[in-house]
Amino acid sequence: MAEEKKHTIVVTGATGYVASWVVKNLLDSGHNVRATVRDKSNKSKYDHLTNIAENNKGQLEIFEADLLKPGSFDEVVHDADMVIHMASPFKISGIKNAQRDLIEPAVVGTRNVLESVNKAKSVKRVVLTSSVVAIYGDAIDIEQTPEQVFNETIWNETSTENHQPYALSKTLAEKAAWGIYDAQKNWSLVVINPGFVLGPSLSKRKDSTSIDFMRSLLNGKYKSGVPDLYFGIVDVRNVAQAHVNGALKSEASGRHILVSDTLRALQIAKKLKQAFPDNQKIPKKVLPNFLLYLLGPLQGFTWKFLRRNLGIKLRFDNNYSIKDLDIDYIKPDDTLREHGKQLYDDGLL
Repeated sequence: MAEEKKHTIVVTGATGYVASWVVKNLLDSGHNVRATVRDKSNKSKYDHLTNIAENNKGQLEIFEADLLKPGSFDEVVHDADMVIHMASPFKISGIKNAQRDLIEPAVVGTRNVLESVNKAKSVKRVVLTSSVVAIYGDAIDIEQTPEQVFNETIWNETSTENHQPYALSKTLAEKAAWGIYDAQKNWSLVVINPGFVLGPSLSKRKDSTSIDFMRSLLNGKYKSGVPDLYFGIVDVRNVAQAHVNGALKSEASGRHILVSDTLRALQIAKKLKQAFPDNQKIPKKVLPNFLLYLLGPLQGFTWKFLRRNLGIKLRFDNNYSIKDLDIDYIKPDDTLREHGKQLYDDGLL
């Protein structure tokens, strides 16, 4: 069998939780990776990537680029074969200015990257990290779907700057990408729409919403109970594989929901308890809704969010990701156990 062609592939936001796995997978397969970071002088942010690149088949180059600066991605994209655009802020609480902190970096950043792609005639495929929140804003949106299940034909039409601004930022960024794609004929676009990403991290950083959630379940922050919320869970390694396959599979196309299963917050806690029976801090019950309405605003949960999400089960159709991107989903039990073990091993609890 002929050896697979080695490509030069740009990964933006390469130090991120999912992006680090994408870089590892590409290097392991012998591809050359151009990784973008915000500050090249801050080597501690990307030393886990340079460690992975040592004695690896693929070559790693680090580039500095700024999402909000036009032309900032021209150099890294020049002569590249593919671009995997992953850089975007993920914040769902403590947002002071949604336009400045979320929407602008997501939308303007996507435009700037894709304008650089348009200048570099070499790029034939772009993979964009979107999210299931570009498909729905609140769990209650499922009631408007034809079969009470979310699929790739659906768009989030309920999020605003004041309600679920992160979801709005992902929706607007993905729509901007499709608009730029439609206006040209040089490159194809594949979009990845992951659910709530969990699983072991390749770095010891704690500033990821996913990692913070897992730490909170294991370190006692939710010991008194968890909200009655549902999560579409997916393993970080499946999400990374989807990006890589989305870049390398020539026939791949369109949007792809990535969710292995939907779990209630208490189910997640119970699975963690099975994996770590000695941990007495893992929550054992669901917080009563009235208590959340009372205390929620102090923890960043608005009444509108609670009304539109508490107790409403989510369902996702993941068939297209299996068919188009060859995803073999890791079971949530394995994802949670291995994520917890990594947090313990790295001393992050």
